[in-house]
Amino acid sequence: MKQPTDTVVSHRAQDASTAGSKNLMWDVLSNLWCASTNPDGFFNVGVAENSLMHDQLLSFINKKLDLPAKYLTYNEGGSGSLRLKQALCQFLNRHLHPAVHLDPHHIIVTNGVSPAIEHVSWAFTDPGEGILLGKPFYGTFIPDMSLRPGATVIQVSFGDCDPFSIEAVDRYEEALLEFQRTTRQNVKALMLCHPHNPLGRCYPTEVIIKMMHLCQKYNMHLISDEIYALSVWENTVDEHGHPPVVFESALSIDLNGIIDPRLVHVLWGMSKDFGANGLRLGVIISQSNNVLHEALKGISLYSYASGVSDYLTSLLLEDFDFTDQYIRLNQEKLSESYACAVLYIRNHDIEYAQGCNAAFFLWVNLGGKYCQLHPEESIEDIGDKVMQVLLKRKVFLASGDLFGSEHPGWFRIVFSQPREYLMEALRRVTDALKD
Repeated sequence: MKQPTDTVVSHRAQDASTAGSKNLMWDVLSNLWCASTNPDGFFNVGVAENSLMHDQLLSFINKKLDLPAKYLTYNEGGSGSLRLKQALCQFLNRHLHPAVHLDPHHIIVTNGVSPAIEHVSWAFTDPGEGILLGKPFYGTFIPDMSLRPGATVIQVSFGDCDPFSIEAVDRYEEALLEFQRTTRQNVKALMLCHPHNPLGRCYPTEVIIKMMHLCQKYNMHLISDEIYALSVWENTVDEHGHPPVVFESALSIDLNGIIDPRLVHVLWGMSKDFGANGLRLGVIISQSNNVLHEALKGISLYSYASGVSDYLTSLLLEDFDFTDQYIRLNQEKLSESYACAVLYIRNHDIEYAQGCNAAFFLWVNLGGKYCQLHPEESIEDIGDKVMQVLLKRKVFLASGDLFGSEHPGWFRIVFSQPREYLMEALRRVTDALKD
């Protein structure tokens, strides 16, 4: 006899099932366009993947990979091999310029940055306690921090205030105080995406320092997700946007007199800067919090990076000649691809957020253009309306509704795709808006 759903699985499993059913991404990824094998599939410019450098990366991997047998074992445990940690330290010391040089004991390796986010949420909050997150945000931050750890994500609105400004830090404090007043719960962390997803900008160092002061005031952890740290490039086409800010890691700041160093943590991984989402390798960097390291050692079995990922990443990061050339060429290609996408969007009179110089994104107001083309249409639920016409044209974008956009109708376009693929996707977007 069939049992009711609520007696078959736990309440938390029911919550996960509901959340998963709302995520179009998995349906899209299982039905991607291919000219020869699936011409009716989706053009995917919604998932944050960078395929511009796949040929170069595969060429390196296929020449270098000669896997030793120990990587078929548990090797040195769930938090990463010593060789990998040493390679990460040398590489990140070279590129992030930390004020205190990284040592292997500062690092915990995970199978991707999403598990790293979940781990720090679990470690810093008890169920119901808060983590501050500014709008708009990377949509998966919400389930990463809340679905299994049980933290409450406090979405911070900025209105007309630039979210990268000194003044915006006051909005975080206002949201914290309101949360404490209404729930009687503590706020334990502030999550930062730096460079930002989906806005493609970097936080000025003075803003990060003010956030650190705020965290010190309320004994909160500052978690800086720097997964796009090396995907920073020259913006050659925007003349009026926010002046580009050079990326500086939170690790590069001397914390003396600013914040207890036990409260500062940085996340990084191979998915974005090396276009290797499938490699599944992330890093938690915490230089002064031994209790965190001990706690995560106990649960590292649940985020164990594979031996193949551990070994491949070591090979890559140890080769400075290859990585220096790779990073430089990747940044050039991202700059060119951004310019190509922007010129197309401008030619079709679509509003977009200017001033990007990092990551893979255009933040575009497709709802506004749709309403301009269809003045008889109601603007109510405009995000859903635009998403439906996009899906009919078999093109997938990330909806601003899922990214906490403060204004309806905004979408994130990922431009880090080969030129012909990107242009076909953009053509389908503009054709969809006419439907």
